[in-house]
Amino acid sequence: MGIETNLAHARVPIKKHEDPTKNEGRAGADRRRLRSAVDLEVIIPAYNEASRIPGTLAATIDFLESQTWSSRIVVVDNGSVDDTSAVVRRIARQTSSVGVSLIGCAQPGKGAAVRRGLLSSRSRFTGFLDADLATPVATLETAMPLLEGGASAVIASRHAPGAEFVQPQQLGRRLGGGAFRLMTRRMVQGIVDTQCGFKFFELEAVKRALVECRTTGFAFDVELLHRVQNHGGRIVEVPVAWTDGSASTFRPVRDGIASFHSVLKMARFS
Repeated sequence: MGIETNLAHARVPIKKHEDPTKNEGRAGADRRRLRSAVDLEVIIPAYNEASRIPGTLAATIDFLESQTWSSRIVVVDNGSVDDTSAVVRRIARQTSSVGVSLIGCAQPGKGAAVRRGLLSSRSRFTGFLDADLATPVATLETAMPLLEGGASAVIASRHAPGAEFVQPQQLGRRLGGGAFRLMTRRMVQGIVDTQCGFKFFELEAVKRALVECRTTGFAFDVELLHRVQNHGGRIVEVPVAWTDGSASTFRPVRDGIASFHSVLKMARFS
């Protein structure tokens, strides 16, 4: 088991696979159960993101289409009551360069949505990023060579040496986050930030971990990384320039208490 911090931005050539589902439209986006394999699949969990998801998808598509690897974006609608699904379907029909798929997740919680997306993937590398793009999507330029080099997981960090906050968090979230990091040290050894919303994996490594995960809320990341380490996986932590999103769906009091409770429960049974 190893933990590393890396800021390198070198690329490695990866043979590009054609993605026959990139123009799949509504029927394919909603009902296709087995997506074809590409080099990289990017999962974006979404709950009531109709206003923000167009910009998120545009920025992600723009980045991915300039890379050497083939890719697909998979939006997981986590029970939205706005027009998130309709907006994603429209963009999927209009996009010709990078595939955009839409799947649903009826079970509430970010962890449930991420789990649904990751378990349904057939691509060599897969992972997720938050819809607010608080972590720059260009961080994939660092993550992909590390995954290609044998890392089981590459995760963004706001607290590893070299990281910075472009826009500082509010005091309450900083204090709560510090306490949460202290609590999770034993669960995920050597990792200073389990909660940054950018994590990518080698497919088999993450699926081995996922079948053992039981948490579905914001503490899902802790359990997932804990399971990856338990299977001997190597996690590389990458410092990033992170921007606090004002429209985050995380509610510090309600979600924070629930996350603390989940980690305490995991610690008792680990």
